[in-house]
Amino acid sequence: MNRIIKFIVLDILKNKIVLVYTIILSILSWSVFSLEDNSTKGLLTLLNVILLTVPLVSVVFSTIYIYNSSEFIELLLSQPIKRSKIWWSLFFGLSASLLLSFFIGTGIPILFYAPSDVGVMMLLVGFFITTVFVAIAFLSSIITRDKAKGIGIAIMLWLFFALLFDGLVLFVLFQFSDYPIEKIMVAITAFNPIDLARILILLHMDVSAMMGYTGAIFKDFFGTSLGIVIAFFILLLWIIIPFWISLLKFKRKDL
Repeated sequence: MNRIIKFIVLDILKNKIVLVYTIILSILSWSVFSLEDNSTKGLLTLLNVILLTVPLVSVVFSTIYIYNSSEFIELLLSQPIKRSKIWWSLFFGLSASLLLSFFIGTGIPILFYAPSDVGVMMLLVGFFITTVFVAIAFLSSIITRDKAKGIGIAIMLWLFFALLFDGLVLFVLFQFSDYPIEKIMVAITAFNPIDLARILILLHMDVSAMMGYTGAIFKDFFGTSLGIVIAFFILLLWIIIPFWISLLKFKRKDL
């Protein structure tokens, strides 16, 4: 298993797309912190980049990589190796490579310019978001054999979590504005890993006052140690559940 993971990591790290991704993240991160006098403002600017770019690259690149590795997967299946080990190795290899790219591109500038609690929190959130969308990519790619459909599903899922979900939440808020649904909104947040990550960071930047009464509700819950643990546990579930479903499908798939 370790040899397969090592092979995948080395293969991905030589990929030009991953190199470009690392360089772009690095240029954006160093530029943002160099232009801002206040590191908190730099983190706030970088947050928007992380929450849009990192999930998109993670889910699309992972989906394409899995489809392009179909012959390699078939070769491994012809060997006396358990299917679960092959799937786990692919997951660990892809996650480790993209996490390393994220750390080099964004983590190092954050630790250099903002080695605070907020900086560490943003780094952790970036790690979780990367792994969550790698897990979603595994689910997208196992649903259909058609590469175009698989990539389409991955992009639609990213679009839903990054943009459409907020629109639906706003629609619900306006429709039920006469009712006290603020606490329900805390629960709804758990259904979107990007929103959960955004709230975790914003609340630790002391900008929750800009979020109104709902922000106060979020701060009461996610601002506590228990709330942070629960939030990271939910993000962990966002990794485990999609990957576990994909693993079950991979074990039964006729390849």
